[in-house]
Amino acid sequence: METVTEPTELLRFATAGSVDDGKSTLIGRLLYDTKTLFDDQLAAVEAVSSARGDDYTDLALLTDGLRAEREQGITIDVAYRYFATPRRKFIIADTPGHIQYTRNMVTGASTADLALILVDARKGLVEQSRRHAFLCSLLRVPHMVLVVNKMDLVDYSQEVFERIAAEFTAFATKLDVPDLTILPVSALRGDNVVERSPNLSWFEGPSLLHHLERVHIASDRNLVDVRFPVQYVIRPQSNKYRDYRGYAGQVASGVLKPGDEVMVLPSGFTTTIASISTADGEVAEAYPPMSVTVRLTDELDVSRGDLICRPNNRPVAAQDVDAMICWMDEKTPLQRGRKYAIKHTTRSARTIVKELQYRLDINTLHRDEAPDGLALNEIGRVRLRTTVPLLCDEYRRNRSTGGFIVIDEATNRTVGAGIIVEAG
Repeated sequence: METVTEPTELLRFATAGSVDDGKSTLIGRLLYDTKTLFDDQLAAVEAVSSARGDDYTDLALLTDGLRAEREQGITIDVAYRYFATPRRKFIIADTPGHIQYTRNMVTGASTADLALILVDARKGLVEQSRRHAFLCSLLRVPHMVLVVNKMDLVDYSQEVFERIAAEFTAFATKLDVPDLTILPVSALRGDNVVERSPNLSWFEGPSLLHHLERVHIASDRNLVDVRFPVQYVIRPQSNKYRDYRGYAGQVASGVLKPGDEVMVLPSGFTTTIASISTADGEVAEAYPPMSVTVRLTDELDVSRGDLICRPNNRPVAAQDVDAMICWMDEKTPLQRGRKYAIKHTTRSARTIVKELQYRLDINTLHRDEAPDGLALNEIGRVRLRTTVPLLCDEYRRNRSTGGFIVIDEATNRTVGAGIIVEAG
């Protein structure tokens, strides 16, 4: 008999897809069938469902928490939910399906290990299905699961499922999708969500939860390129610890161990790691996404925004970067010549848009080579010039050091999210 220990591995996954495909209901079903809900949560959902005249418990209400969401029956903001099974812990980002909330969907998917793209079995693939699949591939989400939902409304038809699966597989060949799985479910009825269903006896694959528990994500992390952006310098004021100097931050990639030779950028000085500690004490090694404090053997001038790496494996120090940007500002479009603040790992800089190379039509993948700007939710390729070098990698190699956000200096609002395509 298989023994299962306390879950330690964490899987982050985002739901995506068109409006009314059942994303929130699917998450509610996962929470309900894994017995993650408190009695009062379930009672509140049952009460709201009854008050609305529903003859069933609307599990979508578990994630659609905003009043506007409940009134309209849609998801507006990204809702995060947490649950665990004996095998794994999960963080779910329930993202909106409406086209005007593309920026919210990008936010939810940017840190995901896996993307669940839902389609309604009655409608098949629609514009938003393709849009979200493209965005997930652009954001380099390592695993993608196409969930053909509402199978109960097409009489659990194998033919319908296989037609949608074939169409999506053909579309996915145009994208960069490393791992694709396609599953039939009924979120409302619970078919093939947590348990296999006799209604889908023709389907030989796993249930959704079975797949989520077992999809292999350990190899998705970049454990080769050591990247440790310094978030905070710890220098206690007490005389007892006056010689202590530690550098706190989150390991972006690679593995750090005491005794390793490292280089501090941008200064270029080399030293070795004296010790690595967490809130629970010293550790023998650190790897992503651990938050640690690193002490160095030599006293070097290291400050917030600096980066610790290996001497023979360094990021690019670039002031000119080509990037794909998703624009998030409702009021002012991105335009050539505009100046913004940029936040990359722990480093802040100012930047100017030197060139707007093209705007991408997400539905057709057509490039508009002469755009006048990028409006809300539009995606395009730009060339930026920064005031200080960014210590970066291409996003396809390292999602942590290859991503950044753009900030309006006047309002301090985040107005764009970008991924570095080429640097230098």
